[in-house]
Amino acid sequence: MVEQWIHDWGYLAVALGAFAEGETVLLAAGYAARQGLLDIWVVLAVAVLAASAGDQFFYWIGRCWGRRLLLRWPRLAAQFERVAELLRRHPHGAIVSVRFLYGLRIAGPILIGAAGVPALRFALFNVLGALLWAPLIAGAGWGFGQALGMLELRLEHVELGLIALLVLLAAVWALARRRARRRR
Repeated sequence: MVEQWIHDWGYLAVALGAFAEGETVLLAAGYAARQGLLDIWVVLAVAVLAASAGDQFFYWIGRCWGRRLLLRWPRLAAQFERVAELLRRHPHGAIVSVRFLYGLRIAGPILIGAAGVPALRFALFNVLGALLWAPLIAGAGWGFGQALGMLELRLEHVELGLIALLVLLAAVWALARRRARRRR
């Protein structure tokens, strides 16, 4: 049932997740791809497109209504200086890296738009950031799936030994209880 759901809705979940914040969904999709439930190349393509589109959407919100949003939400305004400083020191790197900074995945593009970064510059570096982000996060999920598979293979080799050890421990425990009862 879960496998069928992943097969039917997995790519849509990746798209919706990557449009917003998406790390958890993309990690899970990388794991599902490792298990053969999704195609890793489709996961990556969907994630890059949706993440780029999401950040473009939030950028334009910032570009059009950024100043009003900063006045209305003081927490967002407090982050504006952090992003503005990043943009001053590393104008292109800030656009790429904002995707990786906790708490700035959605707020970052809004603040970059409010800062007046040119639309074409943002679009180019936004896509570059998505091209780095998607394989990194999905790859971590894939790697987790691979490590889990290797652990499972190793456990198969020691499974019989573990069962024997558990039986031995249970027997020792039973004998110890029996001896303790006799002494009483």
